[in-house]
Amino acid sequence: MGKKVAKLILMRHGQSVWNKQNLFTGWVDIPLSMEGIQESLEGGKKISHIPMDVIFVSTLIRAQMTAFLVMAEHSSGKIAYIVHGKEEGKLFEWSQVYDEETKKTLIPVFKADELNERMYGQLQGLNKQHTIDKYGAEQVRIWRRSYDVAPPGGESLAMTAKRSIPFFQKNIVPYLEKGKNVFVSAHGNSLRSIVMHIEKLSKEQVLELEMDTGSPLIYNYSDGLWQKSDG
Repeated sequence: MGKKVAKLILMRHGQSVWNKQNLFTGWVDIPLSMEGIQESLEGGKKISHIPMDVIFVSTLIRAQMTAFLVMAEHSSGKIAYIVHGKEEGKLFEWSQVYDEETKKTLIPVFKADELNERMYGQLQGLNKQHTIDKYGAEQVRIWRRSYDVAPPGGESLAMTAKRSIPFFQKNIVPYLEKGKNVFVSAHGNSLRSIVMHIEKLSKEQVLELEMDTGSPLIYNYSDGLWQKSDG
């Protein structure tokens, strides 16, 4: 008999304030816009019926806001809470839960910068249209849409994949192997990298992949096999 089918839910954070203002964001820690808050709540309603066992988020506030807004719509009534690591010192020591019944009402949330957005280097904070006016549309297109060309001082999609995919394999897949459902709230490029790995996309195919803000992408996982799911 095969293992229990587990669900992986990937969601790009809702629109951020800088998404709305058409600025390159990268690792600048910008919150959601009001539209992004609403997108996250609507996305949450779409997956409110799916049991959640564990949540992974990036270290950036827009992904974390999205995860907690999604869980505010969840039918289980369980509370998502951030698990602080030993490297966080007093936060780790002083944030322990000691009641087993209370633990059953919680869903752990793990932060990882491996899931952060692609770092856009010296483009961060620049208006995208102004950048096109300055450097030309073709150069900006190469920075944004090529696989292995990085913007000045930043990361390429290949570099982002080099951190996000190993993290996914080491930290997320083991939960799926145990039949646990995993929700990942992250970013366009880190999630594109993971989808590239799951669907075995070529470098050319991944460049055409768009991740809509606040829209859940669901996969069933069993015995090492992936299948897209409607819910």
